[in-house]
Amino acid sequence: MRTRRELLRTTGAVMVGLSLTGCLDRLDNEEIEGPAAETADVQFRDGLRRRGFQEATVPASVEIDWRVGGLNTGEHTAAKASAVLAPTGDVVVPGDNGEVWALSPGGERRWRASVEETERGIHGTPAIANGAVYVGAYDGALYAFDLESGDRIWRRKLGGSIGSSPAYHDGTVYIAVEYPTPSGSVFGVDALDGSVGWEDDRITDHPHSTIAIDRDAGRLVVGANDGALYAWTYPELEFAWTFETGGAIKGPIATANGGAFFGSWDERIYRIDLESGEEEWAFAASDMVMTGPAIRDGVVYAGSHDSNLYAIGAERGEERWRFDTDGSLIGCPVVTPESVLVGSNAGSLHCVAREGGTTAAGEAIWRASATGSVSSTPLVTDGGVYFTDRASDERPGGIYKLRAAGS
Repeated sequence: MRTRRELLRTTGAVMVGLSLTGCLDRLDNEEIEGPAAETADVQFRDGLRRRGFQEATVPASVEIDWRVGGLNTGEHTAAKASAVLAPTGDVVVPGDNGEVWALSPGGERRWRASVEETERGIHGTPAIANGAVYVGAYDGALYAFDLESGDRIWRRKLGGSIGSSPAYHDGTVYIAVEYPTPSGSVFGVDALDGSVGWEDDRITDHPHSTIAIDRDAGRLVVGANDGALYAWTYPELEFAWTFETGGAIKGPIATANGGAFFGSWDERIYRIDLESGEEEWAFAASDMVMTGPAIRDGVVYAGSHDSNLYAIGAERGEERWRFDTDGSLIGCPVVTPESVLVGSNAGSLHCVAREGGTTAAGEAIWRASATGSVSSTPLVTDGGVYFTDRASDERPGGIYKLRAAGS
């Protein structure tokens, strides 16, 4: 059976007589040749559980290797999209300018792709699988772009806007979608052709949060602006429960050892039992929590608008230490074997020692400065550290690469 891409090559003349809308729809929705991969090559925050661990060595001190500007140009304060390392060796990163870029490790732009015109562009971080880059945008559509060329493969309009990041598993892209009402839905979209296979629209306010899937616990979970955490069985996708907090749940959900970990605008960080939906503990910060937690070796790392990065025991919720970044934290922290990295609205990226390193836990290792606030999740590779900043009064936001100082 031929794919839609092959059919389009042979039927272009026939399509001349079609309406403009039909023509664009068919041209814009080709298919990816299967079979679909079971797992993604890469997706936001270390896979489906969103634990935020990256197995890479962070330099003891850093300097800016390069910066490419013009990626983020808007004023919207939501966390900016983050870079991912593609299997090609390039770094793929979207921006609120509505573009997706593929950059070489040396900062050369390989290709640039665009979504349909939208005021807020892209804030979600891509998943890469099947030779495609999957990402949602604020035009309410989910996109698949060719990883090698950046060509658009398909576009699926789902709702009013998408600010979350996709979750990929077994040929399906799961995404949270917002409606203007406000309300929202979660979708399961076929990764090869963009068709919708599952939808649940019970969410009562915008689900800006990113879905986590815990296959061991058999749960798919996502938060929403209505302050609720929603859970479905997985892979059956039958609704399981909701857990109510006192404020919006904006950030990604992380799961580990049978628990869901997340922050709320009610100034708390929670652990909820994935099986029952019951609270196991709640940690009190001093301001709203928008970041998604990182989890490693029994410790939860999460930031708050109170400027602190907190290290919290995963089992009982006790504070281990805190680190003051001098600015509110919106983006998610990343954990490496010896450190935690997190961006701050003070215009800086911080590297903080964690348990087991040569520096005392909770102490600063280094700080890198940017022009705008840093609300993306940093990408740590053995070749460098990548992050994006928001547009400032001085210049548009861009993507930075840090390297070991003196290298």
